[in-house]
Amino acid sequence: MRDVFVAGIGMTPFGKQPARGLKDLADEAVSGALKDAGRGVDDVEACYVGNAVGGTITGQEMLPGQFALRPSGIGEIPIFNVENACASASSALHLAWQGVASGLYDAVLAVGVEKMTHPDKARSFAAIGGALDVDELPDPGDVPPGRSFLMDLYADVTKDYMERTGATREDLARVVVKNQRHGSHNPLAQYGGEPTVDAVLAAREIVWPFTLPMCSPISDGAAAALVVADRYLAGDEPPIAIRASTIRTASIGGERSVTTLAAQAAYEHAGLGPADLDCVEVHDAAASAELWIYEQLGLAEPGGGAALLRSGRTALGGEQPVNTSGGLLARGHPIGATGLAQIVELILQLRGAAGARQVPDARLGLAQNAGGWHGRDNVVSAIHVLERR
Repeated sequence: MRDVFVAGIGMTPFGKQPARGLKDLADEAVSGALKDAGRGVDDVEACYVGNAVGGTITGQEMLPGQFALRPSGIGEIPIFNVENACASASSALHLAWQGVASGLYDAVLAVGVEKMTHPDKARSFAAIGGALDVDELPDPGDVPPGRSFLMDLYADVTKDYMERTGATREDLARVVVKNQRHGSHNPLAQYGGEPTVDAVLAAREIVWPFTLPMCSPISDGAAAALVVADRYLAGDEPPIAIRASTIRTASIGGERSVTTLAAQAAYEHAGLGPADLDCVEVHDAAASAELWIYEQLGLAEPGGGAALLRSGRTALGGEQPVNTSGGLLARGHPIGATGLAQIVELILQLRGAAGARQVPDARLGLAQNAGGWHGRDNVVSAIHVLERR
C-alpha cells in the first residue's frame, strides 16, 4: 500500500441556500480543491461523489455525480456515485484513498454534495428518514410533524444514556455552547455565536430532552478533496497524509458500537491511540451524540463523556479540542457532504491555517462520520486519521 496524501480541499458555505443546486454547489467545492492543489481537471483520474438524498429532494436519480460534475468540466474518467447515508462523503474519500493506495490511480477526487432544503419541509424530513430500515418505520400518522423521526430515536437512546451515566440536559446544552462558539470562528459555518446554557435550554423543545439548538439543522453544501500519491504533491503546504481510513457496519448482535469498531481498526492501522490526537471532528447529529462518541473513540472512559466535556479539554484552548469547525450543530449538516467538511477542517488545522479556531501545533487529527440508524446505534461509521508530515 502506498502513502496517500490530501493535496487540495474545497468547500462551499453551509446553510439553507434555496437558489443553489447540486451542480453549482459541487462546482464551487471542486474548483476550490483543484486550485488549492495546484492541479487541473486533466490531472484527475477518477472521482467518487457522495450524495444521500438528491433523488428525493431534486428528483435526480441514478447519475447525480456525472451530471453534477459536468459544469466543472469533468467527464470521460470513471465517476462513481456513493450513497451511504450521512457517511456518504467519508465513504467517497475511503474509496478514493483505496484507489491511490493500491496504485490504481495517482490522483482521485472525492466530492460530497447535498441539497436538503425544499419548499415542502416535510420532504426534507422524509428524505432523512431514508436512513432507517423501511420495514421498521412507524406508520406516517404516528410520526410527529415538524421534525425528523431520527431525533425521536436519538432521544430514546439519550434518555437511557443520561440515566446510566448521570449526564444532564445542561451537559447537552454545554455541547451546543461549545460548538456554537467554535462555529462563530468558521466563515463557512451555518451558525455560530455565544449562547448560554440557559438560552439553549429555553429554546423550543423538539423532543425531550432536545431543544432546537441540540439538533443538527437542514443544510445545503458541498466539500471536496483531491487525494494523490506523493509525486502529485505540489505547492508549499506541508504534506498531509491519510494515516488511516476505515469503515465499519454495525454488528448484527450490537455487542460493540459501530464507531468503536471503526476506531479500533483505525488506531491499529495507524499505530497510535486516542491520546495521540491533537484535534477531532465527530458526528454530533444531536448534542448527546458528541458525549457518547467521546467514549466510543476512547477519548473518555465509558460513562465519562459529560465529565470530559465539563473539564474543558474538548473546547478550543483545551488539550484535545473537538469539533473546532462547529460540528454538525453549528457548521451544518448537508448529509452527503458532511464527512468531507470534517476533512476540510482537519486539513486547515494541520496546515496551521484555521485562523481564530487554530489548535496550536496540530499534527494528528481524526474525523468520525456516522450514518443511518438501527436499533440503538448508527449503521455505518467511518474514521479517518490525518497526519502532517
